[in-house]
Amino acid sequence: MADQDARSGEDKRPTEIPVLRWEEPPEGPVLVLLDQTRLPTEEVELVCTDPAGLVEAIRSLAVRGAPLLGVAGAYGVALAAVRGFEVEEAAAALAGARPTAVNLAVGVRRAQAAHQEALTRTGDAGQAASAALAAARAVHEEDARASARMAAHGLALLDELLPAGGHRVLTHCNSGSLVSGGEGTAFAVALAAHREGRLRRLWVDETRPLLQGARLTAYEAARNDMAYTLLTDSAAGSLFAAGEVDAVLVGADRIAADGSVANKVGSYPLAVLARYHHVPFIVVAPVTTVDPHTPDGASIEVEQRPGHEVTEVTAPQVAGAGGGIPVAPLGTQAYNPAFDVTPPELVTAIVTEEGVVSPVTSEALAELCARSRQVTIS
Repeated sequence: MADQDARSGEDKRPTEIPVLRWEEPPEGPVLVLLDQTRLPTEEVELVCTDPAGLVEAIRSLAVRGAPLLGVAGAYGVALAAVRGFEVEEAAAALAGARPTAVNLAVGVRRAQAAHQEALTRTGDAGQAASAALAAARAVHEEDARASARMAAHGLALLDELLPAGGHRVLTHCNSGSLVSGGEGTAFAVALAAHREGRLRRLWVDETRPLLQGARLTAYEAARNDMAYTLLTDSAAGSLFAAGEVDAVLVGADRIAADGSVANKVGSYPLAVLARYHHVPFIVVAPVTTVDPHTPDGASIEVEQRPGHEVTEVTAPQVAGAGGGIPVAPLGTQAYNPAFDVTPPELVTAIVTEEGVVSPVTSEALAELCARSRQVTIS
């Protein structure tokens, strides 16, 4: 179950937005989430007391973003274990809540494996629950560290590709602290450039169909006093044509073994525009987003969103079909994929916490993942 707790507009959050945290009140442990469907008009928290509430929060996009979904999934397994729910059943429901973002399943499996190992070793449900929670906390901490390292690698790459400085960066969807245990992926690179005085302008695609650029990236840019401008997705081409974009920075929800990148729908057209205009198209994502079990882009399952998100205009805090103002004739069918897939030949570089892959090839990605596993084991 998930409950909502609205914060006063006078309660100013710090720049590092606490989007997710584990709490242990007297009535039992809970997972507290910043409800991203209510931003930017309200800062409202959801309190998840069971795995079903977290599954619904994931499906409704109250909690979202590939790295953060991995963290949330791990905590969801811990919540099931600590509160006495069937862990295997909860893990399956959590892992399947959104099909494209691979980090979700990775986080779930890690906490689930820790729970099973402790249960097999000790036979004690309490120790197994503690092991699952420790694994979730480790995932959370590792994501924060990975975010900082990606920002450093990404900024170094920008400075290498654009030595003149004064970067004008175009970004798509939302990839900041709202999607991470740290300061994010692609947005974290732009933020690092801003702090070093090297970001001239952040161009923010509104990002259809859910306006996560307009609602969330603009929200984060404003909080960090960044120079940013919001634009409709269809206006990006005119910016490229005018020579106003120096680089494109996007995140990813899944990277296939061949380097194909699934990201919020609209990313692929940006990659095509970037290639035509000789602008770097840079993907920033943790190694956990690379899925060696998905061979290529055609094998990535692309989530389909409800058609009413396109045929109706709905306030962020009003959920469900029929809650908005129709902008298309009644009965209009809508094609509403949440993601599209960019082939590796259109990607200039993939930036991870373990370093940069460029050019993007299956061999280079496999080597990166192997190196990451060695670092983790050691």
